[in-house]
Amino acid sequence: MRTYSFLTVLLWSYMFHVIHMMPFQKRTNKHSHSEKITELSENDGKTLHRTKRGWMWNQFFLLEEYTGPDTQYVGKLHTDQDKGDGNLKYILTGDGAGSLFIIDENTGDIHAAKKLDREEKSLYVLRAKAIDRKTGRQVEPESEFIIKIHDINDNEPKFTKDMYTASVPEMSGVGTSVIQVTATDADDANYGNSAKVVYSILQGQPYFSVDPETGIIKTALPDMSRENREQYQVVIQAKDMGGQMGGLSGTTTVNITLTDVNDNPPRFPQRTYQFSSPESAPPGTPLGRIKANDPDVGENAEIEYSISSGDGSDMFDIVTDKDTQEGIITVKKHLDFENKMLYTLRVEATNAHPDPRFLQLGPFKDTALVKISIEDIDEPPMFSRPWYLIEVDEDAMEGSIIGQVVAQDPDIAKNAIKYSVDRHTDLDRIFNIYSGNGSLFISKPLDREETPWHNITVIATEINNPKQSSQIPVFIRILDINDHAPEFANYYETFVCENAKAGQLIQTVSAIDKDQPPRGHKFFFELVPEFAVHPNFSIVDNKDNTAGIMTRRNGYSRSKMSTYFLPIIIFDNDYPIQSSTGTLTIRVCACDSRGNMQSCSAEALLLPAGLSTGALVAILLCIIILLVLVVLFTALKRQRKKEPLIISKDDVRDNIVTYNDEGGGEEDTQAFDIGTLRNPEVREESKMRRDVIPETIFQIRRTAPLWENIDVQDFIHRRLKENDLDPAAPPYDSLATYAYEGNDSIANSLSSLESLTTEGNQDYEYLSDWGPRFKKLADMYGGEDSDRD
Repeated sequence: MRTYSFLTVLLWSYMFHVIHMMPFQKRTNKHSHSEKITELSENDGKTLHRTKRGWMWNQFFLLEEYTGPDTQYVGKLHTDQDKGDGNLKYILTGDGAGSLFIIDENTGDIHAAKKLDREEKSLYVLRAKAIDRKTGRQVEPESEFIIKIHDINDNEPKFTKDMYTASVPEMSGVGTSVIQVTATDADDANYGNSAKVVYSILQGQPYFSVDPETGIIKTALPDMSRENREQYQVVIQAKDMGGQMGGLSGTTTVNITLTDVNDNPPRFPQRTYQFSSPESAPPGTPLGRIKANDPDVGENAEIEYSISSGDGSDMFDIVTDKDTQEGIITVKKHLDFENKMLYTLRVEATNAHPDPRFLQLGPFKDTALVKISIEDIDEPPMFSRPWYLIEVDEDAMEGSIIGQVVAQDPDIAKNAIKYSVDRHTDLDRIFNIYSGNGSLFISKPLDREETPWHNITVIATEINNPKQSSQIPVFIRILDINDHAPEFANYYETFVCENAKAGQLIQTVSAIDKDQPPRGHKFFFELVPEFAVHPNFSIVDNKDNTAGIMTRRNGYSRSKMSTYFLPIIIFDNDYPIQSSTGTLTIRVCACDSRGNMQSCSAEALLLPAGLSTGALVAILLCIIILLVLVVLFTALKRQRKKEPLIISKDDVRDNIVTYNDEGGGEEDTQAFDIGTLRNPEVREESKMRRDVIPETIFQIRRTAPLWENIDVQDFIHRRLKENDLDPAAPPYDSLATYAYEGNDSIANSLSSLESLTTEGNQDYEYLSDWGPRFKKLADMYGGEDSDRD
């Protein structure tokens, strides 16, 4: 409080000093020509006189943040027109008038009603005027004056951020710029040192420093290692008043991270690694992982592994796991415990992205020794070859050995092995094998012409462990033996013309052989010894496995000899020589002048069609029998015709039609058609005479069945009885037809076939009541003797 009281006195003294020293501004009033005097009165009673002005005015100064008990006095406005009688009124307008600044309208005293803040507003422009209370007129023109707020150091420096984040590469040199921080002070930079800021470091030494004027943070120690410490927190202070005592300050925090550089080589944590692998591990099987440690991070820690040397460099491989930066050792080739039980590798780990700036620190790679031991596994037997080829003659005897397969146990134990043939590959069981030594022998005869190759599979199995077995293909080739004689390649139909000349070629023959001699086929043709000198034909060997049949005389006669048989012997040239005899049939035919066959003997023509003489005789006999049957059937039909039984056309009695044939009795269902009894309607144009024996059977048109009519059975029974008792009836079965009224009768059917036969007569008087359409029936059945008549 003592400091501020002293400062107030100084400021007021300074203000009065300025007021006395600054010149007055001149204002011109066109309407007033009189000289006016403006005075500014202070508490000490001193008066400053000016001429030619009615107002005394100037710039006023106030201190900000005034905390006194009373309002802060600014100054006093006064005009020479004021006689002190209270007739004038002072009015203040402009910035803050009435709120911040108030004026005593009677005396012109101006006071600051509130505490002012320069940082909010540093300059106020106001206007003052004096008014005659009675007339309301201005006694002086309105004048403008300024109130300036003097700054005090009431604002501390503030940083643009509460917290900064920065990074710098590790191993950077001293003075490497990290980041710049900035603080601002709201005080007046043009008035004193209130806004002059100085930077200093409060926390973070001795690693970092800060420039006091620019705020740039720099490294202060050389070769700072990220691996030792990665994060740093630095506190920076900004203080005004040029850093002098009594100045205000603000602080901020800067988090600094050391970024990684590749300044560390990879290092294996141990010098030797031990792994094992079963000998059955297939290529590509991972055996283990090794890892070299690199304290760097990111791509600076990426490592590449390789096998630099060792006796297992061709048996194993190493690849890098990009995610874990580990080296994975894998099998490269098939392993064999019996061949080698231990391998040694020298593995090298190298940085993938070395930094040239740090190569002088040493080689950025490391090596380690890897030992891999091979474990013995019970392996299946192994054959001496991947496959076997055996050749055997097709005439080899059953039981003869044709070859041998050999397999052994690759393990140290050398277990005994037994052999067998996979019967799925030898279904006919032609081959077999001795289980003890693997010798293959024949069980059945061989035939190269039927099967030239046999592909079988032999299985070798450990006796102590049957699960361990191996298979091997065995290809058996059957070698040819000349065991087939050559024969004609085709069936030859040869003919010779009757007008043939001697020495004429009539046929060329060739041969085939099922055997396959290594030098190819060679056939020879000749006549059998008995026909070595044939009077009619000869054979000429063409030396190309063909032969020509030649005529030996002029002219041949079909009447004397229609067919010649020429036996020919065919030889091959293999060992042993095989031969066969083929007979060539030569027909004698009639030919034209050009030698084209026209006709041969009848027998010769029929033979190719496959008909013998006996077959022709049988065909002729069948034809004769058929003719005889036709004649007999026609004669029987003619004998059936007779004279009419009834001459009168008006005779309506039942007629018995005879057919001159005997029936087959009750079981004969073919003698008549029962359909005739059921609605035997016949077209008018096909009706035949009832008094003449019919030539053909009636064509009956069937309609709906009439088994609902109960009179048909009784009607038939009565007719049968009458015919059976009639002495004049013919002695053969016959069919009697009766007229029928048709379908859809209003009286239904009149048939009495289903009615029982009675001794008494039936009453048909009701027929007369049915109308004129049934008059004929009423006349026929109405009388007692109608049936007899």
